Amino acid sequence: MTILHIDSSINGNTSASREVSGSIVNQLKGALWGEEVVYRDLAANPLPHLTLEAFADTRTLDEFMAADTIVIGAPMYNFTVPSQLKAWIDRIVIAGATFRYTENGPEGLAKGKRVIIAIARGGIYSEGSPTAAFEHVETYLRGVFNMIGIEPEFVVAEGVNLSPEHRVAAIENALGETIRLAA
Repeated sequence: MTILHIDSSINGNTSASREVSGSIVNQLKGALWGEEVVYRDLAANPLPHLTLEAFADTRTLDEFMAADTIVIGAPMYNFTVPSQLKAWIDRIVIAGATFRYTENGPEGLAKGKRVIIAIARGGIYSEGSPTAAFEHVETYLRGVFNMIGIEPEFVVAEGVNLSPEHRVAAIENALGETIRLAA
């Protein structure tokens, strides 16, 4: 089994999404045997924004297709995903490779993969909150992965910038969810 671990936060060791995505990978490694982990830090080694020339480079797509499980650390920046993560997504959502157009709409071709996404949000954006309409990380990533045939799973640490106490509680709650995911 191959796990592709993607982190995209610019916050290094203080990143909540990195802490949670790392825990997910560790839980998966503990529950499985013989797995290989491929790690990509998109903040430390960003992909350039998509150009026609870059589009021809299939290494990122090949790495994605070779993975059985993909774990993504996705912080919320300005209500959506970091541009580094968007550049990675632009390399894996490819017509004819991970989806195709049909008369009945798009059909995902990357079925059979497990995608687990660790989201960290500074404020409260969950359903029912006054700012729920501004949440474009989970909704965007769900749409992207559904397009290519995958139903992603989410672990959310929410309100990490409200107070030090709330940060600890939000991360501890998310870390508890990682145990459930590995079962």
